[in-house]
Amino acid sequence: MGEWWSDLQHMLAVQRKAASRVAIGNRWASTTSDPGKYKVLVLGGGSAGLNVANQVYDRFKSAGKALNAGDVAIVDASEWHNYQPGWTLVGSGLKTKEELRRPLASLIPPHITHVVDSVKSFSPQSNSITTASGRTLSYDTLVVATGLKINYEGIPGLSKGLADPKSGVSTIYSYDTCDKVWREIDGLKSGKAIFTQPAGIIKCPGAPQKIMWQAWSHWKKTGRDDAIRTEFWNGMPTMFSVKKYSDALNALRLERGIGAEFQHNLSSIDVDNRIATFTKPDGTTTSTDYSMLHVVPPQVPLDVMKGQPICDEAGWVEVDKDTLQHVKFSNIWALGDCSNLPTSRTAAAITSQTPVLTENLFSLVDTGKLSEAKYIGYTSCPLLTGNNELMLAEFKYGFVPHETFANYLGDQATPRRAYYHLKKDFFPFVYFKYMVKGAWFGPSGIMRPAYSSANP
Repeated sequence: MGEWWSDLQHMLAVQRKAASRVAIGNRWASTTSDPGKYKVLVLGGGSAGLNVANQVYDRFKSAGKALNAGDVAIVDASEWHNYQPGWTLVGSGLKTKEELRRPLASLIPPHITHVVDSVKSFSPQSNSITTASGRTLSYDTLVVATGLKINYEGIPGLSKGLADPKSGVSTIYSYDTCDKVWREIDGLKSGKAIFTQPAGIIKCPGAPQKIMWQAWSHWKKTGRDDAIRTEFWNGMPTMFSVKKYSDALNALRLERGIGAEFQHNLSSIDVDNRIATFTKPDGTTTSTDYSMLHVVPPQVPLDVMKGQPICDEAGWVEVDKDTLQHVKFSNIWALGDCSNLPTSRTAAAITSQTPVLTENLFSLVDTGKLSEAKYIGYTSCPLLTGNNELMLAEFKYGFVPHETFANYLGDQATPRRAYYHLKKDFFPFVYFKYMVKGAWFGPSGIMRPAYSSANP
């Protein structure tokens, strides 16, 4: 993999050595004896849930106040855990979807209880939840990491198109269909290829065009770019929410001859006639034909979250954007896709949210006060822009660039091969080696950020 991989491995080794010097304080001996009661109950075993459950357990242990086995529980009925950022790689023909998943039970350590169930309702006044199977689980502290819903039914014709192997319709936003994307890309010889992005909240807002750039690059490499018209139909007003990267991406689009329509939301698909219809903000519609249609479905809160006492009117969990503590219930926290945090929903965002949540949770239990840990809205979007190149977008609240590698690897708005290998090789390795084990702390790597224990 070259010098970049050796350098990153060396960086991790240095961080591991420094991390081993953490001091251990007095041990916390309390425990939970009721099998239906947990000190920390985590809802969701996705990227956020696994990461935070492990970090919370380890944070108490590092302070010499270890939780006992069974004090922390993860509630999730899923059989599999998927590395979802890798589905873009699958759709690009760079990886198989099978290598990017693990049985969920295999990722939960023995000292953390796995409740194979899902939440049905919340009773924050009694510190309890009811599960889909009818169980009542109580908690001292609740962490909500339930994710969001990919709303395939939000676009008439989409489900039909995804189920039909000859429809030309695909999406990287599903384990079942991400490999269909590559079949469509590799099999297209000529015609019009449309890539869509909806307005509003979606997982990784750069992903809709990552797969477009990868497709264009493949067609260019195989001599089909002149025969295939590539178009980007975006419900948003610009290529990207951060101006620095948006300007660079738009310049790249113009250079490569890729057409675009902005503020056009895909509203229906006529699969039989291969016609896509888009709706503009004023309600007017535009229809166009396609040979290939890559769709990013609209994304919404889980059905079960709507109307719950911990959620806003839309169904997102209401938390303080700096501390990740619930705005009404002090022993409830949330992070990741289910929260109303005003930042992009990415795995990278979770890696920075988790240490803040963990430190504030620990400090509140230990001292009765929150720590000085604040989440600045950091998130990252590794934007694949073609074969062996990537633009590494990193930013914080206010869509302000907040870059990690620019001083070492070069301007992050310029597509580079080193950034490409971060996405293709390093991040999947880090995810299963560190992140799901609670041992990855965002831009600081394997070094847990040092926060003051409590505010004065």
